[in-house]
Amino acid sequence: MNCLWIGIAVLFSLPIFVGLALTGVYLYVRLNFIENVLRIFQERPLFVIPRGETRIGAEDVEFESADGLRLHGCYLKTDQPRKGVILFGLEFGSNRWSCQSYCEPLLQSGYDIFAFEPRNQGDSEGMEGYEPLQWLTSHEYADTQAAINYLKNRPDADPKGIGLFGISKGANAGLMAASRNRYVRCIVTDGAFGTCSTMVPYMRKWIALYNDNYLTHGLLPYWFYALVAKACIHKVERARGVKFMHIEPAMGRIKRPLLMIHGGGDTYIKVDMAKELFRRAAGPKSFWVVPNAKHNQAINLAGEDYSNRVTCFFDLHLAGIEPATVAAVDSGEFEPVNLSESAVVAPA
Repeated sequence: MNCLWIGIAVLFSLPIFVGLALTGVYLYVRLNFIENVLRIFQERPLFVIPRGETRIGAEDVEFESADGLRLHGCYLKTDQPRKGVILFGLEFGSNRWSCQSYCEPLLQSGYDIFAFEPRNQGDSEGMEGYEPLQWLTSHEYADTQAAINYLKNRPDADPKGIGLFGISKGANAGLMAASRNRYVRCIVTDGAFGTCSTMVPYMRKWIALYNDNYLTHGLLPYWFYALVAKACIHKVERARGVKFMHIEPAMGRIKRPLLMIHGGGDTYIKVDMAKELFRRAAGPKSFWVVPNAKHNQAINLAGEDYSNRVTCFFDLHLAGIEPATVAAVDSGEFEPVNLSESAVVAPA
């Protein structure tokens, strides 16, 4: 009988013991490593940031953010019968005219393009005391919503809605905005990344550099590192007076067609990190890995294939053109975006 009660006591005390042990490890990790995480989180990676030149005939636009800042954009009109309107989300640090290298084929195909610079970027008004990082905050999210509202209220607005094409941080802002705005009908991203889903793999690597005890870091689950990551993020938020946005939960609200493009040679945002974000998307979706491409460099390696896949996607989901009407790519038939399953495809 005593053995029975001992067994029951052990059974019920085990969760308490595990909880106390994890709490102890959590406090140990926070006390010993969070300052290193904080420093690395706020470092700016060395990106090749594209710049574009002013386009003759383009409409130079000013519009207001929700809190009254003057934001700058450019509206490029197609010379063809218009198929639709696409909002282009810039990567961190680039100017609005850099959209042309990505969107020239879309313009030629019949799409109007609108690109804008969020606050503290390019010619847009700066917010006093705000220093942007590569991570998405509520400010870029709000500015993207303001850009969507601008397109929605233009005299030549498309009542059916718009497409969204975003690069890196601009993709993140677009995904967050699209998760809460039905005016966005479909999304293409290149180099998108989450916050915790990017931080956690790096945290495992960082902590392993400072502590070679595998029991301290190697066996701990994802959610444990996510708790530490969020504690780190909250600390940076308080210091900088900002609110970082977590895209991962928002992906489940995106039930519209999504094409995620990612460079297979991206050494900053690993393919597995992007796949983790992609896995969370709820709607019809496709994931295209461009082999050997670095971060935001897929267009330079994939070239015509890149342009054709993006154009085909918008033709299908924004203009309503069936894939059969899309021109072939090179010598083989172009494979349209797979809507029935989460596909990982490579250039033909």
